[in-house]
Amino acid sequence: RYYFKLLAYKDEYEVARLYSDPGFRESLHDQFEGDFKLQIHLAPPLTAQGDPESGHLKKRAYGPWVFHLFRLLAGLRSLRGTAFDPFGYTADRRRERQLIGDYEALIVELLAGLDHDNHGLAVELAAIPEQIRGYGHVKDAHLKDAKAREAQLLEAWRSPPAERTAAE
Repeated sequence: RYYFKLLAYKDEYEVARLYSDPGFRESLHDQFEGDFKLQIHLAPPLTAQGDPESGHLKKRAYGPWVFHLFRLLAGLRSLRGTAFDPFGYTADRRRERQLIGDYEALIVELLAGLDHDNHGLAVELAAIPEQIRGYGHVKDAHLKDAKAREAQLLEAWRSPPAERTAAE
């Protein structure tokens, strides 16, 4: 489940797919009456400016025309993970791929040392991705906390069994 969570990160292609899905518009029309116009607030990684105070990317409002762009972008999702993926070079996407590789290595380590006595610790370590939520700077904050907890748990995991029992 947690491996899947890391594999199924919400990238620009997935956001475009979700917004261009006809079900999205239908659900809006079911919820709201009258003549309404949509504005989508985004901080596209390739064009957004950083806020000088926080360093976070600043969101901008986009009108209904952006839904045409979403349909186009959703159609280009086959570029994901290829050398032609313009988003694949951003820090966020590189970090997403790194998290997957790190998790695979963690699971290999856990399986190699798994026994009845450390099962609970292994489960807690394997569940670390559950703490990683959000997008952009929100995700960065959750990732920082999750990695700190992972480091604590890994220290306990890698300590000799007598020390591990005392630490728990």
